[in-house]
This record gives sequence, structure tokens and C-alpha cells, in this order.
Amino acid sequence: MTGVAEPDTPERTAELTERLAAVRERLDAACRAAGRDPAEVSLLAVTKTVPPADVAALLDLGLVEFAENRAQELAAKVHDVATARPGAAPRWHFVGGLQRNKVRMVLPWVSGIQSVDSSRLARTIDKEVARLRETGQGSGPLPVLLQYSVDGDPGRGGVPADGLEALADLVAELPGLELAGLMAVAPLGPEPAESFAAIAEAAGRVRERHPSARTLSAGMSGDLEIAVDHGSTVVRVGTALVGDRRITSE
Repeated sequence: MTGVAEPDTPERTAELTERLAAVRERLDAACRAAGRDPAEVSLLAVTKTVPPADVAALLDLGLVEFAENRAQELAAKVHDVATARPGAAPRWHFVGGLQRNKVRMVLPWVSGIQSVDSSRLARTIDKEVARLRETGQGSGPLPVLLQYSVDGDPGRGGVPADGLEALADLVAELPGLELAGLMAVAPLGPEPAESFAAIAEAAGRVRERHPSARTLSAGMSGDLEIAVDHGSTVVRVGTALVGDRRITSE
């Protein structure tokens, strides 16, 4: 499929319908190949740089879980989508590197954060959850995933292997957070299966210490099949679902 139709048009709706069907078919096939129940793996639509009209169309097609990676774009898009589909109830997740000074901007809108990679960030989120609860917003701990760095490259974000268990223990003790599991991005390289095996091993180590941390968010448009084969429970799909797009095109 080449090109991207303009948002909020019958052509774009047809394109998104086709793309969503193709992604779901890939997911089902990957689960069958891995001997897994497709119900075990959730589809998280990554909608960064995607116009709100596309999110509204995906809501109409039955998607509920959406992910953003920039605080300001998230806040604006939540508002615009709510205006376009006032009866809908999308669940928003934050998947990008999160600066501590942006936590307050993000927290009112998200159902979870998938990029906790330091004790300082974890404590900041915990304090903000407490503040929101005091003002009558929020009713329980916020589910978070630890972002795991497979190769330890600080430029890619994430906590390296030697700090993973300590961070998991800390997050599990913070009253405002629920340690839900792990998120990781496999580095580009000739042996992606090795990266996903390392991710699965790290997720297993966290589950041994914290059995309720069962979510593994791994796999994207280009490698979701390998991720499913290695136990991913959430795949984060952007390009395969929405194509190449910039929000300024709307």
C-alpha cells in the first residue's frame, strides 16, 4: 500500500480498515505459529504524529488502546479526540522518554506509562499520583512498565540489565504505582531473535520477583511476529496501522 489518504474521508477510513485487518491477520498468524491464544496479545496503536481524525476513525473500527510519546501532543490529541467522539472511551498510554517536568502534563490523561527507566522518574510519578488523588482525580495505583535497555545504550533510553531488578523492587514498593511488567525496543541488528530472547529473559526475572508483573510490551510493525514468539503480550504498532504521516498534514 502506497501513499496515505487525507484524514476524515471515506478513502482514509477504507485505508485504515484495510490496514487494521492486515495487522490483525498478522497477529493471529503469529499467535498460531507460536502456539498461543490470540487473546493473549493486545494491539496498542501508536498514534504519534497521527491526526486526531485518524484516531477517531480507529475508535470507530473497534480499537481502544492508543499510545503517544510526547506530552504536549498527547494532551492536545486527547482533547481533540474527545471532542470528535464524545461517547468513546479510548485508553491512552505513554510510551516515550518522559522528562520528570512533564509528568504532571501527562498523568491526567493516561491509563499507563510504559517508559519508567529510573528511580527518580518513578518517584516523581508516584508523588504526582498522590497529588491527583488528593484533588479527587484518580482512584488507584497507576500501572507502569519498566523500559528495559537490551544493549545498555544510554542514548536509547531504558534501564540496563544490572539495574533492572533494583528498579522493579523500588516501583513495587511505591504506593502510587502498580508494577505491571516490562517494555522494550529490540535494537536494530542482524539477529533480532537474540534481542527478543534477552527481553523475554529479563521479563522472566522481573516476574520471578514480582509475579503480578506479567505484561511484556515488545514488538512493533516490523518485528511483531518475533516478539509474539518470545512471549510479548502487547505489540505497539504504528506504521503498519496508519502509514507514514505527520500531524501537520491535517
